[in-house]
Amino acid sequence: MSLFSYEGFAVLTVLMFALDLYQTRGGKVSIKKAAIWSVFWVFLAFLFAVFIYFNWQLMAPESTYSNSKAATAFVTGYLLEKSLSVDNLFVFALIFSQFMVPERLRPRVLMLGVVGALILRGGMIAVGAQLLDDFHWVMYIFAVFLLYTGFKLWKEDEEEQEDFSDALPVRIVKRFFKVTDDYHDHKMFVKGEHGWLATPLLVVVAVIALTDVMFALDSIPAIFAVTREPFLVFTANVFALLGLRSLYFVLEGMLTRFCYLRVALAFILSFIGLKMLLVGTAWAIPTAASLCVIILTISIAIGASLWKTRNDEHTPINH
Repeated sequence: MSLFSYEGFAVLTVLMFALDLYQTRGGKVSIKKAAIWSVFWVFLAFLFAVFIYFNWQLMAPESTYSNSKAATAFVTGYLLEKSLSVDNLFVFALIFSQFMVPERLRPRVLMLGVVGALILRGGMIAVGAQLLDDFHWVMYIFAVFLLYTGFKLWKEDEEEQEDFSDALPVRIVKRFFKVTDDYHDHKMFVKGEHGWLATPLLVVVAVIALTDVMFALDSIPAIFAVTREPFLVFTANVFALLGLRSLYFVLEGMLTRFCYLRVALAFILSFIGLKMLLVGTAWAIPTAASLCVIILTISIAIGASLWKTRNDEHTPINH
């Protein structure tokens, strides 16, 4: 992969983040506005896939991937990461509820979470790619981990909600700072009579960062089952995370309706783990087949969930 490709995409990422910040500059985000931007981010991702299709050989002349294979791998990785990231939204909604985060501050918290996630995932992708290049057997560890995670997610009790009030980031912040009772707009620190005080906003950002670490432990190994090209892995993550904020505000009031989503994600993680185990064998699963499985599974889960809960009261997640 040429250095120009990474530099060019870094510039594009900064511009996309600036655009995302601009469109949420007013604080509160309406459902209509969030829906329009969600569609825009998905459209942008597929536009980038078209760009890869026509320019991959110029971008990565040393790659063994054809243009079509690279584009298919990107789309599959993007949809996989997008699907897994939806599970983050349940946790974000729970965190916002437990810490009583004002609506006007939620876009800023989500943006800080996305920036932190990209930095973290960039490092994890670099380490993961190097490990897979140096030690092929690491792939089988990833595969077993994904199978275990899928089984664990399937067995998880959806009614049992985690309490974040005593989470590790909360204890760390409270160990070093006194925390104010109230939020102070977008400030994470305020000057008190006896020194600097942390605000609840710092605590929430720290908790969101920790939850993304946990989610990345699932999603990064999963996407390496789709492609070993670090550039495709990273760009798929960037586009999946970029639309996460808008998607949250679209689905915020109806997250409880997706009753079959956890089962679908458990199946996808298990399927990807199996795909990783079969790499290099006569039963290897093609990337195009993986793409079809992901689309079909998520579509069935969403359709079945909305049908089952069509007469339910639509209330946000709370603790």
